[in-house]
Parts: sequence; C-alpha cells; structure tokens
Amino acid sequence: MRAATGRAMKKAVVLLSGGLDSATVFAIARDAGYACHALSFRYGQRHAVELESARRVAAALGAAAHIVVDIDLRAIGGSALTDDIDVPKARADDTMGDAIPITYVPARNTIFLSFALAWAEVLGSSDVFIGVNALDYSGYPDCRPEYIRAFQAMADLATRAGVEDGSRITIHTPLIDCNKAQIIERGLSLGVDYALTLSCYDPSPDGRPCGVCESCALRARGFAEAGVEDPARAL
Repeated sequence: MRAATGRAMKKAVVLLSGGLDSATVFAIARDAGYACHALSFRYGQRHAVELESARRVAAALGAAAHIVVDIDLRAIGGSALTDDIDVPKARADDTMGDAIPITYVPARNTIFLSFALAWAEVLGSSDVFIGVNALDYSGYPDCRPEYIRAFQAMADLATRAGVEDGSRITIHTPLIDCNKAQIIERGLSLGVDYALTLSCYDPSPDGRPCGVCESCALRARGFAEAGVEDPARAL
C-alpha cells in the first residue's frame, strides 16, 4: 500500500477486538495516513464471536493485514470472560468504574500490547494503536493513562529501536479522554459502520448482544447521548 504521493505509507499495528472502540481507533489511524495492520486475539474469551466482527471491520476499513493470535487464557481464568463465572448483568450506571469488575481479564492489555510491540518491531513500525479510554469504561486498571505511560516507558527500554536507534515505538491512545458518545461521533465522521461491530460480553452463539451486560449498557448509553440509533440493534 502506498500513499497518493507514491511514498510508502507508514505502518501501524492496531489492536482490533471487533468492538466499537477498536473499530474507531482503526479508522483514526487510517485517517492519519497509516497502513493499518490489525491484530486480534482468540484468548479463550466466551465472546469469541467478536473475532468475526474484527474480520468484517478489518476488511471494511482496508487493513493492510489482519492476523489472529491464539492465546488460551482459560488456563489462568480469574475472569467472567475466561472462566466459569457468570457475566454481571444490569449493573447500575452510577457504579460503573467504581470498582474492578469480574469481567476484567488479568493483565490482558499488557499481554496484547506486548504482542503488538513484537509485531511492530518485525514490521519496522514505530506506532501501535489501542482503543482504551478512561471515561466511559468498566474500571479496568489497564485502561488508565498512568498504565499506558508505564507501558510506554517499558517499551522504550525493551525494543531494539529504543536501544540501538534511540527511537521509540509509540503507543497511541486517541480515545483515552473520550466518552462513548464522543467516540461514536468521531467514528461516524470517519465512516465507521458500527453495524459490523460487537461490544457484548455475553452474546448468543449467533452473535446477538445480550443487551444488559456492562459493555452493552455503555454502548447503549453512548449512542443515546450521541443522538444516533445503534445500527447493530436493527440487525
């Protein structure tokens, strides 16, 4: 893939779950002129159907490449997403973010970002994009700005580019200070088709969202505040 000027586009690794946030981040990276290499994970999550959404989003937004890495975090468990633990439903809006919920997957973003860092090194990329945000979120510790700053410091020390070249692989978090409505508005302005995305923690086998888990509630609130109908609800 080359830019209109004929110069090769800069490469970026974009973590793509198939959800609303990661699809928006992909569109932001693409709009910034990057050739986006999408990275998804089959990690033993109960909502593995999200990977079909990731595939559709990557295709629709023109990924330069899309790979799915297998990591079985069920061997560790400790989360309602990777263990035989019920996903909490109908949690009150005003309690979201107050405590770390059982849907938190231990060290998930650290694991995912480490793989992204490795692929960026192989690609010769200086940029990794991740769709974390610290406003409308579930209170996960690895979505906070201080966590990203700490991972960035580690990445500066742990990569060949950082040690030999004095350069760095930058971790981009363009949504970190956005609420869900702002994320949706930004994505729509960039042509994201949210009908392709899945945000639910406990979907049916055919991919229909439950509508009452925390992730579904945050998504519904975001579309309501943006004044836009969620296209996925019409499918």
